[in-house]
Amino acid sequence: MLSRGDLTDDEWAVLEPLLPRGNNRCGRWRDHRQVINGIIHRLGTGCQWRQLPARFGPWRTVYTRHMLWSADGTWERLLQHVQAVTDSKGNTDWDINIDSTSIRAHQHSVGAPTTPPACRAPNASKGGTQTSSDEASVGGAQHEALGRSRGGLSTKVHLSADGKCRPLPLLVTPGQRADCTQFEAVMDKIRVPGSNMGRPRKLPDSVSADKAYSNSLIRTYLRRRGILHVIPEKTDTKSARLRRGSHGGRPPGFDPARYKARNTVERAINKIKQYRGVATRYDKRGYIFLGTVTAAVLLIWLRS
Repeated sequence: MLSRGDLTDDEWAVLEPLLPRGNNRCGRWRDHRQVINGIIHRLGTGCQWRQLPARFGPWRTVYTRHMLWSADGTWERLLQHVQAVTDSKGNTDWDINIDSTSIRAHQHSVGAPTTPPACRAPNASKGGTQTSSDEASVGGAQHEALGRSRGGLSTKVHLSADGKCRPLPLLVTPGQRADCTQFEAVMDKIRVPGSNMGRPRKLPDSVSADKAYSNSLIRTYLRRRGILHVIPEKTDTKSARLRRGSHGGRPPGFDPARYKARNTVERAINKIKQYRGVATRYDKRGYIFLGTVTAAVLLIWLRS
């Protein structure tokens, strides 16, 4: 019998063909569905791995599977597949919105070993989480996407969301990292594979963001790629432009009606934080926490 939060038969039918058959060592994987349900249980409750109910099998098996899939990009590939299927049916709204959210780090998330992780994690791009084995060997909280903000130790999740409140690929950084520094990295991670082996879609129809992303570098980046955007102008920037008179240039275009739709990314963040394993960070390794958030986003797409 299915318990609350477990994969339904329809959801399992989508994921089953994409999962690995062997473990590259000997024999076959333990029942994937049982293990994924254990990961979902931990996502929803935020419990310790050791406290997983016995119906999910050995807790170490569930943890190891999650760690491996976070490191080799399995969670991200599953997410891209579900997004591609949704987009092929015309159910993706490509008027996207970008924002970030701070995740309070639990005291148990501190103290990751300075030795390299057991399996090599994919390299992050342009300021994202530093989780490769070479970088992890340096040690320190900043290499595990942990930083200090006003609330103490925290991790910041940078993401974009489509017009239906579903997060697109994301990245994590230390909590004190400014939003605007990660804008290009978030945009570059947008990649939804096309149907019939076509080119992946990387460009949205339009982008909306708040004043934290209002600077000339971001506007130039969007214009260069031909992306319509709605970003309000900062008060001090507007004052400086007006003081220069005719030499200050024209004000950037702004569509108030389009900007009202920016709440979709806020609602997407609220959906992610319904999972207690995401609302508070318990994972010591940055790449494992990124896998945790990606698994939560995968469930949102499956159940939307």
